[in-house]
Amino acid sequence: MAIDVESVMSIVLGLSIIITSNRTAARPQRGDFELPVQQSLNCSALEKGVWSLEKGSQEIPRYTVAEDTVPNRTNESAAPCFGNAGRGFSIVEIFESMFSAVANGIGSIVTSIIGPEKAAKSKSRRVNYKNHQLIRLFPSTEGQVNEVKDLSDTEPEDIKFWTQPMFNKTTDMVVAPGLIPELKAFLRDRGIDFKVLIPDLQKTIAHQNPTMSKEQREDLVTTQGHTMTWKRYHRYREIVRYLEYLAFKYSKLVELITIGSSYNGQPIKMLKISTGPNKEGKAKPAIWIDAGMHAREWIGSAVATYIISQLVEKNASYAKLLDNADWMILPVANPDGYEFTHTSDRLWRKTRSNHGENQDDSRSFHSSLLQLVNRYARWFWGNCEGVDPNRNFGYHWGEVEDGGASLDPCHEIYAGPHAFSEPETKAMADYILANKQNIRMYLTLHSYSQMWLVPWGYTYSKPSDYSELANAARKAINAISKVHGTSYQLGPSADLLYPTSGASDDWAKGVAGIKYAYTLELRDRGTYGFLLPATQIVPTARETWAGIKTIARLVTCNT
Repeated sequence: MAIDVESVMSIVLGLSIIITSNRTAARPQRGDFELPVQQSLNCSALEKGVWSLEKGSQEIPRYTVAEDTVPNRTNESAAPCFGNAGRGFSIVEIFESMFSAVANGIGSIVTSIIGPEKAAKSKSRRVNYKNHQLIRLFPSTEGQVNEVKDLSDTEPEDIKFWTQPMFNKTTDMVVAPGLIPELKAFLRDRGIDFKVLIPDLQKTIAHQNPTMSKEQREDLVTTQGHTMTWKRYHRYREIVRYLEYLAFKYSKLVELITIGSSYNGQPIKMLKISTGPNKEGKAKPAIWIDAGMHAREWIGSAVATYIISQLVEKNASYAKLLDNADWMILPVANPDGYEFTHTSDRLWRKTRSNHGENQDDSRSFHSSLLQLVNRYARWFWGNCEGVDPNRNFGYHWGEVEDGGASLDPCHEIYAGPHAFSEPETKAMADYILANKQNIRMYLTLHSYSQMWLVPWGYTYSKPSDYSELANAARKAINAISKVHGTSYQLGPSADLLYPTSGASDDWAKGVAGIKYAYTLELRDRGTYGFLLPATQIVPTARETWAGIKTIARLVTCNT
């Protein structure tokens, strides 16, 4: 008997609409905000032309709210335009979980009918960010920061925060086109200045990474032996092939080590670059560098491979550096997430794991029920997979109160069901612990903000040797600025960004005992954010390498 696949999919689509309408009650979306903005508080509409960009303007305009547009604040008890509804669990969510369970069963049926490959393909459609805007906020008072925090806490689906609201700091957020007018009205009503950094994210994504033809690839292989070029961002398989090429051609200098496998079974490849023991026959101090922990931060992996190319393919220029230190470089710490950003969602952050029934049952009743809902909703939305690897390390893990981490599997900073729940972070930790006696410095490359971050991240307190760590980093920052004039801020992440629990640099220092542990937030400061154009790979890599060379010499006996 022939199966009418389209009919089955229509049933599934209908169920998904029912579930989506229920899901809104638990997870605020655009509809929750339209009526309060336009009716309840009479938020003023945007004046024609106020928000448009002038043709030929070289400056991105900053929108300052004029005094006469700020409404009377006498009724402070009124609900904000963007409601403060939290994630409270209600009877609606119970019904939602039942609907989702049914949907999950339907999903299994559809998969058995059309096959797993087609089902997976239908779930992994590329996310389109057409007309999504990157908007920077300038909250100037504690009250304004709290307004933005309230908005962040409700986690509306149409708004994604790239930076967290903090006093005396800007906040970057991506806003879906349908919510842009309401958001701008909300900001004007609250007297919060803002400017549009990127008016259409999809256009920026489309132009970020130039393509490479088959002929160009063949020419590169002919001329240099591999397809790597720092004029574009590469897929994971290309990076692995490059590492394999180096291990084969420079076998006396390079060892390619598989330290583990990702959740989806991809090998996690690390390159060890060493000229052998020192003159006394002992192991040399080592420098560890990892990148690509957050999937969308492509520039980190590009810089890591650039450093590898310098140390290996131009090793004669760095003979003294190699004589005094070994280098352990992991260019892509999150291969599943990194690939997902190339194939499905350019702005994906986390790993791609799905822990399902393995969630920790010891958590609160609210969290357990929330996880149940999220788990059964995954078949339709596919946005609750993954863990933030930089919240998954076993040092002050899961401290969510002001700790920059979440226990919600759908959240971008989800810490995981337990520390080292991710095979990627466990593989890193196992290798580092096995070699900790030799590792003198731990560096993890991230983006964006142009910051050299020093522990601690989980607390506002500083380690006892903070001044020593900061002095060494300051010399590296000075070296960076001499290349292209790029300025970096120096300090703990809790001060410069926000508190973060379960971060890798804190773990490297607090557990592995590596004295010099740092996080580097590479270019830029928000003009492109996570979408740094490929034209900036080489300038970013050159200046970063200058800083790393400087600090490497300092921490390996001042050579």
